[in-house]
Amino acid sequence: MNTALRVSGVAKHFGAHRALDGADVSVPTGHVYGLLGPNGAGKSTLMKIILGLQRPTAGEIEVFGMPHHGRARCDIGALIETPGLWPGLDARTHLRAHAKLRCVPESWIESALDTVGLRGVSGRKVGQFSLGMRWRLGIAIALLAKPQLLLLDEPTNGLDPIGIREMRSTIRGLADMGVTVLVSSHQLAEIAQICDDVGVLVDGRTRYEGDVEGLAADDDLEAGFFRIVAESGSTGVR
Repeated sequence: MNTALRVSGVAKHFGAHRALDGADVSVPTGHVYGLLGPNGAGKSTLMKIILGLQRPTAGEIEVFGMPHHGRARCDIGALIETPGLWPGLDARTHLRAHAKLRCVPESWIESALDTVGLRGVSGRKVGQFSLGMRWRLGIAIALLAKPQLLLLDEPTNGLDPIGIREMRSTIRGLADMGVTVLVSSHQLAEIAQICDDVGVLVDGRTRYEGDVEGLAADDDLEAGFFRIVAESGSTGVR
């Protein structure tokens, strides 16, 4: 199976603090991969390094078999933290602005809107959107350049049950279209429903990587997760 993203021994030190201390991640092409871990485990730091927003202290990254030199790439899209949107502008205007910034044809806007299910409300001001709709617009912006790899940081955080269900459907739909998705989350139940593979970071190191079933202990995903945290000697708080 081809690998979309390979992270090997990546470390990131901020003075004496080691945000990452030898992370290893292997994401198969076309899969949804869940990056799990307690708060402070290094999930967001790793995503920023993959995007070229931070430089690693050590380690190597390959994207679709090629060394990643820390520069932004058009084949990687991302939505990190809350999407930055203007409440007074409609969805289509947001996408037009980002299309110009990225030098992509405006004709690609319709495809992005269709992918996230917002074409019917594309003329509505974002200030009238639910949180789930704002997240989906953020994903549409991330998809404008038609990336092959998409990074999503806590995409269901703060959503109500309807928004979570819609986000789940959107993410699985992207995988069905051939987009590889790396999802950072601390919501184990959601990860179990949308991901093909998972990796668990604890104190900046990869403590587990494999399928969801392998993480569970006696068919209990939460018990398996806490077992790994305990075996690492971490309290889960940094």
